Amino acid sequence: SNRSVLFFGHRGSLGFRCLYLDEYRDRLFLGGKDVLYSLLLDGATADAKEIYWPPRPGQTQECFQKGKDPGTDCANYVRVLHPYNRTHLLACGTGAFHPMCTFVYVGHRGEGSPACSSPQHTFSLDPASVESGRGRCPHEPSRAFASTVIGGCPPRDVGASGVSQGWSPWQQLGVFAGGELYAGLTADFLGRDPGVFRSMGTRSALRTEVDQRLLHDPKFVAAHLIPDNNDRDNDKAYFFFTEKVVEADRKEHSIVSRVGRVCVNDAGGQRVLVNKWSTFNKARLVCSVPGPDGIDTYFDELEDVFLLRTKDGKSPEIYALFSTVSHVFRGSAVCVYRMADIREVFNGPFAHRESPHHQWAPYEGRVPYPRPGVCPSKTTNQPRRQYGTTKDFPDEVLHFARAHPLMFQPVLPRHRRPLLVKTDLPQRLRQLVVDRVEAEDGQHDVLFLGTDAGSVLKVVVMQKTSSAVTEEVILEELQVFKMPVPITQMEISVKRQTLYVGSSLGVAQVRLHQCESYGTACAECCLARDPYCAWDGTACTHYQPSGKRRQRRQDTRQPNPAHQCLDQNLTVDDFESVEEKVLYGAEDNSTFLECVPRSPQASVQWFVQRPPDEQRDEVKTDERILQTEQGLLFRRLHRHDAGTYYCKTLEHGFTQTVAKTALRVIPSQQLAHSFPRGPGDELPPLLCPEPRLLPQAPKSWFKDIMHLVSSPNLRRVEEYCARLWCSSRPQHRKSKLAQAKLVLAGVDVAKKGRTGKAHSERNRVPRHAPAT
Repeated sequence: SNRSVLFFGHRGSLGFRCLYLDEYRDRLFLGGKDVLYSLLLDGATADAKEIYWPPRPGQTQECFQKGKDPGTDCANYVRVLHPYNRTHLLACGTGAFHPMCTFVYVGHRGEGSPACSSPQHTFSLDPASVESGRGRCPHEPSRAFASTVIGGCPPRDVGASGVSQGWSPWQQLGVFAGGELYAGLTADFLGRDPGVFRSMGTRSALRTEVDQRLLHDPKFVAAHLIPDNNDRDNDKAYFFFTEKVVEADRKEHSIVSRVGRVCVNDAGGQRVLVNKWSTFNKARLVCSVPGPDGIDTYFDELEDVFLLRTKDGKSPEIYALFSTVSHVFRGSAVCVYRMADIREVFNGPFAHRESPHHQWAPYEGRVPYPRPGVCPSKTTNQPRRQYGTTKDFPDEVLHFARAHPLMFQPVLPRHRRPLLVKTDLPQRLRQLVVDRVEAEDGQHDVLFLGTDAGSVLKVVVMQKTSSAVTEEVILEELQVFKMPVPITQMEISVKRQTLYVGSSLGVAQVRLHQCESYGTACAECCLARDPYCAWDGTACTHYQPSGKRRQRRQDTRQPNPAHQCLDQNLTVDDFESVEEKVLYGAEDNSTFLECVPRSPQASVQWFVQRPPDEQRDEVKTDERILQTEQGLLFRRLHRHDAGTYYCKTLEHGFTQTVAKTALRVIPSQQLAHSFPRGPGDELPPLLCPEPRLLPQAPKSWFKDIMHLVSSPNLRRVEEYCARLWCSSRPQHRKSKLAQAKLVLAGVDVAKKGRTGKAHSERNRVPRHAPAT
């Protein structure tokens, strides 16, 4: 399958830390351990360009002498990659605990594009441009931080998401001059100096004061530019983070999630808050499940934030992924916030308390003018009270802003409840991207959730008609990386229908859909409920809203194959007809009957028909017979277990037989009689050996199962099955010999076999389908 492409770097280990998806130049830029990469989106990974960027001389040794790990800490991990202007990227790395930044030349648009008549993959770094990165990049390779560049190129969050539908930041922002870097991080070696920083550009550098009222041990998650209106002077940078709080009635710290913002044109104060933010405000982000008696269950650990942009760019929908780890339960939730609600909270009352021993209350005194947190602009100024810059603000305003950074009201999610809640997952959700998909029955939000086990969950969330209640359907679980490593970054390209997934091992490029994997029948395609896919009359293919509707079949909300596929001339036999497989099992040994439904939402039932009875009875499971997600396991096989087993799936009232297995039980006496053996006898060779010219046949899957349960009679079972196979299939040997002759003659005989195997694997999609 060509579902995904993996890139691990030219050195065997990428040490991945960040990526920048540049659809303007059709490039993918990666930052890793001592290295930068540039990949063409339409080219192979073999065309990747590399820049080796290690720490400066002496920094690695100094890092080691300060007690840091030379293998994991004392290297230059590239953690910042942003577009700076039309020809350069801003890159910053940890520099072995000496952060450093530089500019990377990537050329004008079109340079390096495969469409050029003479493409040149431009990618170079000027060592002379390297300077200190303190306040721009964290010291540690894994400490949480967030940043964005504003004013020089498309903002990082826009260029990366690929969903800026119609809104062009190039029209709003200057594209020739360099931008300003806005970063939330800890700026010292020991990690004790957190703050929100602005650097570079033409304006003066700013940062937050070192004050726990502003930031208390924060963990920054995301930073985005979100304009208020068409007045550029009202633009604000929003930061999403968690921090510690101490309530008046508690002694221990608790974690809460926040959204903070600053004005882009903030210049600090003239006498108060000099070179410090004068417009910084913050509010609590609430994501909770309403409970009985008014007691809510809160998800307070903010993990990731994704902005689903609108056409004007001013009112994006904000999707936030939260988690909670408590003594009661462990789970994750996704909440959606509207910018109108966030702005309303920042325009509401400020929080105030007399001392740390008092409860928070809304500030009821006089709020000075101009209101703290408001940007100086034409739309906020009043006649005869003009303020061209924050340096003109009265000291009273700045003192109030310093003492009251917190808003009293929290930001509540849309519909006052999470969009998605998962409490039964074995892994923790870490990353989130969203695609709004146009389907036959309307728009649906498809969430891609990266886990800490190297997999990605693909979930569609559907809103119930005229209700705040939602239905969630897990469409797929893609095992992107074979090793269970945490997913650390994901970006989506709606234009290319591709997901880019990063972990410490490397980066994967994964297609958003693989409709053909849902089977070759109309019913199977409809029951998949994947808004990306529809039945076109002959196959399950990618849904195109502009395509022909006559033969198209799709219903994501209420799939009913009996109704949707009515004109496909289907009969009951079409859903019951399945190839019968014969399986031999030895008495008193373990045997496994495989059955994996194509749809994760389908429930599975097993039935057995024992000769000469034609009636099918439901299989009763117990300690000896176990039903697993992959099939039916007999831990100890009895003679009366022989029969024909049917695996049926049920989904939305639609029943289908997906597997039929004839189980033959070999009595233990027959096995011992066929192969009598003394205490010191050597094991005889298997019957019907293949000619030496032929390659060794792969081990049968039933041997793996039996070996797993440590069967003592495994060798006897293999011998008996081999003898039975040779006697019952006399043509098998002849065909093998004929195939060997063709191999010697130089004829390719493997192609058909590979095709058949791929077809079989495609029609038997596992519940947790790997992205390979």
